[in-house]
Amino acid sequence: MVRPPAARSVVPSAGRLGLVESSAPADLQTLGWVDTDSIELLWSLSRAPDADLALKTLVKLQENLGADWSELESLLRTDKPLRGRLFGLIGASIAFGDHILLDPGCWKLLHNTSLPTPEAMRDAMLDAVGATPETGPNASPGLYRAAVTGPTVVPVLRKRYRDQLMLLAAADVAAVVENEPVVPYATVGRHLADLADAALTAALSVAVATVCPDEPCPSRLAVIAMGKCGARELNYVSDVDVIFVAEPADTPASRIASEMMRIGNAAFFEVDAALRPEGKQGALVRSLDSHIAYYKRWAKTWEFQALLKARPMAGDMALGKQYQDALLPMVWTASEREDFVPETQAMRRRVEDNVPEDLRERELKLGRGSLRDVEFAVQLLQLVHGRTDEALHVTSTVDALTALATRGYIGRDDSANLTASYEFLRLLEHRLQLQKLKRTHTLPPPEDEEALRWLARAAHLRPDGRNDSLGVLNAEIKRNAHRIRRLHAKLFYRPLLDSITKLDKEALRLSPDAAIRQLAALGYLAPENALGHLKALAAGPERKGRIQALLLPTLLEYLGDTPDPDAGLLAYRRVSEALNDQVWFLRELRDEGAIAQRLMIVLGSSAYVPDLLMKAPEAIRLFADGPNGPLLIGPNPADVARGIVSSSARYDDPKRAIAAARALRRHELARIASADILGMLDVRQVCRALSSVWAAVLNSSLQSVIKASEAERGAPAPATFAVIGMGRLGGWELGYGSDADVLFVCDPKEGEDEAQAVKWANSIAEKVTKLLGAPSTDPPLQVDAGLRPEGRNGPLVRTLAAYDAYYKQWAQAWEVQALLRAHQMAGDEELGIRFLHVIDKIRYPEGGISPTAVREIRRMKARVDAERLPRGADPATHTKLGRGGLADIEWTVQLIQLQHAREVPSLHNTSTLETLTAIEAAELLSAADVSLLRDAWLTATKARNALVLVRGKPTDQIPGPGRLLTAVAHVAGAEYRDGGEFLDHYLRVTRRAKAVVERVFGGE
Repeated sequence: MVRPPAARSVVPSAGRLGLVESSAPADLQTLGWVDTDSIELLWSLSRAPDADLALKTLVKLQENLGADWSELESLLRTDKPLRGRLFGLIGASIAFGDHILLDPGCWKLLHNTSLPTPEAMRDAMLDAVGATPETGPNASPGLYRAAVTGPTVVPVLRKRYRDQLMLLAAADVAAVVENEPVVPYATVGRHLADLADAALTAALSVAVATVCPDEPCPSRLAVIAMGKCGARELNYVSDVDVIFVAEPADTPASRIASEMMRIGNAAFFEVDAALRPEGKQGALVRSLDSHIAYYKRWAKTWEFQALLKARPMAGDMALGKQYQDALLPMVWTASEREDFVPETQAMRRRVEDNVPEDLRERELKLGRGSLRDVEFAVQLLQLVHGRTDEALHVTSTVDALTALATRGYIGRDDSANLTASYEFLRLLEHRLQLQKLKRTHTLPPPEDEEALRWLARAAHLRPDGRNDSLGVLNAEIKRNAHRIRRLHAKLFYRPLLDSITKLDKEALRLSPDAAIRQLAALGYLAPENALGHLKALAAGPERKGRIQALLLPTLLEYLGDTPDPDAGLLAYRRVSEALNDQVWFLRELRDEGAIAQRLMIVLGSSAYVPDLLMKAPEAIRLFADGPNGPLLIGPNPADVARGIVSSSARYDDPKRAIAAARALRRHELARIASADILGMLDVRQVCRALSSVWAAVLNSSLQSVIKASEAERGAPAPATFAVIGMGRLGGWELGYGSDADVLFVCDPKEGEDEAQAVKWANSIAEKVTKLLGAPSTDPPLQVDAGLRPEGRNGPLVRTLAAYDAYYKQWAQAWEVQALLRAHQMAGDEELGIRFLHVIDKIRYPEGGISPTAVREIRRMKARVDAERLPRGADPATHTKLGRGGLADIEWTVQLIQLQHAREVPSLHNTSTLETLTAIEAAELLSAADVSLLRDAWLTATKARNALVLVRGKPTDQIPGPGRLLTAVAHVAGAEYRDGGEFLDHYLRVTRRAKAVVERVFGGE
């Protein structure tokens, strides 16, 4: 016979309640909560953020209360508001559970159904130390004198403060357990700030009594709240930033302020006065006149931004109001300061840099898509528009968002959404701090699901049908962080576009003046021009204009992070107009986020690339990601070179052949430069790729000219012809601004008249040089044969035998040195190699060069240093001829080659970098010296390339501090946050290299 299943108990078990601790059933028995009368109580307990923690605390509380437990238990069974506050509190906070257990009777404070007023909290804190209003000449309504001082004060104040804090925390989490009203975020922040005011008023009363026990307070002293406390949006656990104003600002006033801070730090929270003038190095207390003088003359932009939230909180409130009235007008003119934009941008970068990379996704306050992002953006908008609109003169972030939307500076939906995201992240921050009453803004790591699940329950997140509470928490964190990351597009750029388009007929429009102010604050030096570009872009044909209007907020955000957003926006307009008939262009920007972002970074960083992209628009497609990474770094330089040669070979006309080679070169330069700016290629890869392109263009040009000559002659060429690369081309280390240094060599074919063969070869060399050097809007293709025997006075082309004879008899020291970088580059490869064999015995002499030749090389170097540095150039920052620059490194390496290459075959190398490696391997220099020389060469080459990319033309001089230097630093590498850092690094590296050069090249 099958027995029917036992009836399920109506009293939920520990498991059904979500209690997982093994002691839970016994703990419920201890409380006596195992009968049907306890069902409602049990289900309430199950809703606590951490039901096991709440249950353990209740068991201990029963033990500590003893006979008084029955009163609390009776109320818990009938009083839902009390039950919600107590269960929510002890399930959300270990710290407050311990607080109640230390003073079991304080649970009765939770019986109050409403939060105390600011006045009630102030009276409670003052009553703890028996404080009464201060009398005497400096008495004021906010200044009190405590009756209790000494070592007993701090415990008394700490207990009273925790009691008051507990009342708010209990009300804040009650809705998690019972159907109690949710305390709005703004109410929580204001209440915490009011409690901080009350606490520091009490601490100040003790400080007055301690410093001046037998006489009236000798000064008028006002305490100014700053930061979150000043804005009345304080956290549960936070620094309270303050500034002190006193009349007179003398030693007794400083002692009172210092004593107040000591008591506050010990009893309540960290009291921080670092926002005062001159920071921690400045006087703790200043007079009002001293404050005014400082802000008029010395204050930085961030100090005015901090003043946005200044508010009198304790002490002489009238003096505090005078401080506010005197300084706030200065806040609203801060956006007119010359350094406002760069200082603001630098400030934001410093905040980001202080967050470790592995914590940026978990940081609620300072990470990506964080609270600071919202606060920073809102304050920037207030500073920009508050100069002309007093409605923006509010302190809290939420109030400012509302005011900005009401006045039409941001969209209403954006304001509402960002307010919701901001309040959600603040809620998580508050819950994390409540747990242990520790200052924290960091989410638990993803693998700690238990901690995250507790946070979800404490934040009152419930399953939504698709996800449990943990899944809902993770989804909400991602959604809100993403919404905040889009903050700049929403707050700064969308209103600008709404003002010049009619996409949203309901949107409020920024006035032209407001739009110009906003663009100026975003870093545009010519905001009127920028506004004109936006209007032109959005005013195109209807469909394209609509797509542009939708794209531009995001594109402008990307441009805002570049060194020159003005030039970037103009370049984008030019590119858009040049590609007006290319239907794919806007579609790619819309559908491929990587293309849009990378293109804006390049356009806002470089004057070199935009013209290339307009003529080689297909290169823009390479800004996308492929299956193996960014397409910009996909092509192999050797494959590209073969493509250039084969493409030009299709044409019989040299002009058309060279035009085809130029087109492919243009595409390749756009690719290389873009990948370089985006940090995808290092210096070696850039130089190799540029050299490969030059070699391919030379090859294709030479082949096409010879082919056309043979067709015209009706006979094969009378000589073989080769082009030898010299200088940086021969070393495969070309930069963007480098010419192609070459030698032309021919060898008459058997049976051909030598004079006619040489004449023919000269015509070929002249035509190649002329066709490549023809005026063009592309970066120039200058072929320079100035390093040939006898220089520019010698014949353009020589036979191999003539070169051999000349070098054996007449070669000068500079010519021998130049041959060290000779490398077969184009034309007949066999002839080129034969030429290299001929010159090997010249450039790698038996026994090394003579002491006389060494002296001659040193004399030539000294002459170059003295005569070739351009007038007005700074020798410390000239990348080619400056101290520790390219010439210093290359001459030093070449001298070592001339001295030792015959005995050390690995020195038979035309690359400076590869030769340095060989020098180290052969122990001709120490590894440390080689490292210094290598670093200087790489640094100078990177800087030289960056100069061309930024300015769009060859230059060797690093500019002085300013916007141009910042742009060069940005392009030179992501490791440089500003121009000063880049310049310091350059000077340091080259200075160390120069010391090696002087010792090695100078023969010390």
